[in-house]
Parts: sequence; structure tokens; C-alpha cells
Amino acid sequence: MEPALLFPVAAVFVAAVALFLWVGNGVVKAQKASMDRLGMYGRDALREQQLSKTLSERAIAPVIIGLGKFFNRFTPVGYLNNVQRKLVLAGSPVNLDGPSFVVIKVFTTLAGILLAFFARPLAASFTQTIMLVFFPTILGFFAPEAWLARKIGDRRKTMQKALPDVLDMLVISVEAGLGFDSALARVVQTVPGPLSEEFFRMLQETRVGLARKEAMRHLSERTDLDELRSFLLAMMQAEAFGVSIARVLRVQADEMRIKRRQRAQEKAFAAPVKIVFPLVFCIFPALFVVLLGPAGIQIASAFANT
Repeated sequence: MEPALLFPVAAVFVAAVALFLWVGNGVVKAQKASMDRLGMYGRDALREQQLSKTLSERAIAPVIIGLGKFFNRFTPVGYLNNVQRKLVLAGSPVNLDGPSFVVIKVFTTLAGILLAFFARPLAASFTQTIMLVFFPTILGFFAPEAWLARKIGDRRKTMQKALPDVLDMLVISVEAGLGFDSALARVVQTVPGPLSEEFFRMLQETRVGLARKEAMRHLSERTDLDELRSFLLAMMQAEAFGVSIARVLRVQADEMRIKRRQRAQEKAFAAPVKIVFPLVFCIFPALFVVLLGPAGIQIASAFANT
């Protein structure tokens, strides 16, 4: 492709991405504002609230939400449940639900197809045709899934990193004389992050009358973290058999610190292997050029003069 033709393709791509972000922002704000309407009384106040919204919230977002309800009828139940579970594992980013995510995925796919349609005449060979037609479509289809998987991975790593410190604070609070629920509430107020938010939700479930065992099971399903699952299983067993909670917490805290140390050692042992590829393909060629380049030039000049 000629360099002069890259600008129209890039402009179309940027316009599609900007349209997607504008529509998605309106959908998120509209879903959040729908919950606030329940506390509004009076026609004038509601009218002022509607007029204060942006165009994407007032005009585009209701269409997207309606399309989400429409696509909900035709989307397979298994796929929609899988998407909803992934959103729960990701912490429900930007207040998305399953149907809205499906609509966003449809829009990104259509944006990729539109980009491929405009970029197809610019291709000068078969390879460029493949790149300009299939790559935007595949990117538009899989980009929301990749974004969601990245959110799940980041949230899981954050909770895994914070779990040993949370358990240490729980041990200190329980050994100081607080009950388990009071110690957990104190930890939630002290340590911010997704793990504290999940513990706070568990406390809220127990306060509304749900059994602690069921609340812990729901917490395990929402996080899907092996270390946290083992901790919750140990707490449920301690509650069932009447074992001292302080002792169980102490054992679990020690185990979590050992696992964190083992993960750090594993990453340290893997570092020499990971550094081989940039060393061979990036550092060694430049080093050879610097060291052997002048010698090669002198050898070539000597053979040229003979």
C-alpha cells in the first residue's frame, strides 16, 4: 500500500473507534442514571435531569439498551450466561450487563466490516487484501472479548496480591479480641481494592439474613481465585467443626505468605529464560554490528584493493 493511502484508512479507523467510545459512554451513563430516577419526585425535576444529559445519553443509549433487550431473545442462553459470569469476574466494569456487552460486540464487528469495506479498494495485492479485509473484522469481533479477559486477569492478580495482607490484618484484629465479622469490617474499611469490595458484599449478604456459608460460597463464585477458595473452605470447615477461628486464620495467613514467596521465586527463575529472546534477537545483532562492522569494512576494502 502506498504511504499516501494510509491516512484515509487510519482516519476511518479512528472515526469508528471514536463512535464506539461515544456510544459506549452514553450507554454506561444512561444505565447508571436509570437507578437514580427512582429517588426523583416531580415532573420538573425529572425534565431538568433529562435535559442536562448529553445527546448520547438521551438519544443513542436508549436505542442501545433496547437493542440489548432485542438481541437477548436471539442470543443463546449459554453464551449470555457465560458473558454475564465473565462480567461478574471482571467486577462489572462500567456497569455493563450481558445484553449490553453483546450489543457492543455487534457494533465493533460492524465497525470492523465497515472499515474493511472502505479499505478494500486500497489493497494492491492479495496479501494486502487479506490484511485490510479480514484483520479489521476479526479485530472488531474479538476486541471486546480481549478487553474483558484483560479486566478479569488484572482483577484476579490484584486480589491475589492483596490476599496475604488482608489475612494478616484479619489475624491481628481477631487476636486483639474482635469477632470475625467485626474484624472483616475493619479490614474492609482499611484496605481498598476489589478484594475488600467482595468481602464487603459478603458482609452485606450476611447482614440481610443469608447464612455465612452461602455468602462465602457466593464470594468464591464471584472471584474464582484458588487461594481465596481454599481460605473460604478452611473457614467453613472451622465454623462447622468448632475450631478456633484465630488459629485457622494464623495458619491460612502463613500459607498465603509462603505461596506469595513461591510465586516470586517462580518468576525470578523464569526471568533468565524470558530474557533469552530479546538478548538473541535485539542485543546480540546490534553488538555484532558494533564490534564486527569496522572489521568487516576493512576486510572488504582489503579484498577490493587486491
